[in-house]
Amino acid sequence: MIVAVAGSFVTPFMGSAINVALPSIGEQFQMDAVLLSWIATSYLLAAAAFLVPLGKLADIHGRKRTYTYGMILFTVASLLCAAADSPAMLILFRVLQGIGAAMIFSTGMAILTSVFPPEERGTALGITVAAVYIGLSVGPFVGGWLTQHYSWRAVFLFNGPFGIVTVVLILMKLKEEWAEAASDKFDLVGSFVYVICLTTLMYGLSLVPAAGSVWLFLVAACAAAVFIRREASLENPVLDLSLFRSNRVFAFSSLAALLNYSATFAVTFLLSIYLQHVNGLSPEDAGLVLMTQPAVMAAFSPLAGRLSDRIEPRIVASAGMALTAVGLLSLSMLREESTLAYIILDLVVLGLGFALFSSPNMNAIMSSVNKGFYGIASGALGTMRLLGQMLSMGIATLVFALFVGRVQIAAVDHPSLLKSCRYAFLAFSALCFAGILASLVRGRLRDADS
Repeated sequence: MIVAVAGSFVTPFMGSAINVALPSIGEQFQMDAVLLSWIATSYLLAAAAFLVPLGKLADIHGRKRTYTYGMILFTVASLLCAAADSPAMLILFRVLQGIGAAMIFSTGMAILTSVFPPEERGTALGITVAAVYIGLSVGPFVGGWLTQHYSWRAVFLFNGPFGIVTVVLILMKLKEEWAEAASDKFDLVGSFVYVICLTTLMYGLSLVPAAGSVWLFLVAACAAAVFIRREASLENPVLDLSLFRSNRVFAFSSLAALLNYSATFAVTFLLSIYLQHVNGLSPEDAGLVLMTQPAVMAAFSPLAGRLSDRIEPRIVASAGMALTAVGLLSLSMLREESTLAYIILDLVVLGLGFALFSSPNMNAIMSSVNKGFYGIASGALGTMRLLGQMLSMGIATLVFALFVGRVQIAAVDHPSLLKSCRYAFLAFSALCFAGILASLVRGRLRDADS
């Protein structure tokens, strides 16, 4: 539990802390709004693209080993990001950081699910989700404080000591190894096609409305079709698609997770830019405001996890999704004169909604499969999260490309920036309403258990 909590804290901390530092990074490197979004997107893209292949490798070669190597890579990449002297170098090192995060994401939940029995699993997962949200909570404040008083590079340096201590803890205390699929073969070709699919999709979104984006979308669609057909025909696929076809609870819980993360992840990114550019807040003050949502998540996630051990998870998760949709719809009415109290209240609603959704939904996914599929289910869960986060940033990148353009944000661009935020939040609320339906139709987990 301690090791899982450590990994669950450090990766979201990095993501939320760097969002507050993005305006400072953009100013130093003279980056336009679209390129700036790639500082966040490159990390998510690498993590999403490599999560499923690395989850399968972890099942074959050992989850503890993969988790350890992932933490080492994540820590080293963080230090390299701090030393980057150009946008290209920073994006490259963020990709390495994302691969390390994929190794952590794909194994942490699987290890935890292997250790705790079903009747305690919701509580354990709730504690781990709380660690995620504590990382998200302190990230904006610590990231804003470090950026304002030192520099954005200090945000990446902060990860160094924490990562080293975590690796030492793993090597000293985590004695057991889990490799339930040691006899399986690894599908290298399928993994390559999967990476191509996600990469071309995201790069295409960043190029809209240019004509080249259409060709990238076609490549992504063809790669997706090849991947699905190939995986369905293999004895040892990198992603077992039969889980989605034969397990209703798993399939719709995964879809609900994808829609929820697609609707919520870019909220911090958009509000960070809005608060610092439109409202004129300092990085530290913007971080304090943005702490609200993940702080509420951290406070209520363990309670939501315990509720899902007693009440049907789809009921709790669907209520959380509905609350999130209301909060996003309210943010779509954001104006230049909107008060901080209005924004903070919205963030409280979003935080409570996401807390009620996340750990019950995670419990439903992990409890709907048997032990031999924990690694695949954990990888699929992480993939839905990262795909959702990536698509969320893709929507943010798209609205910036359409309304702001490839310019460095200045005072004259504030009306366009505000319009981008409003349209993005409107799209996110629509995704969340679709997610409510997916959450409700998943079926009963207790039936799946029996």
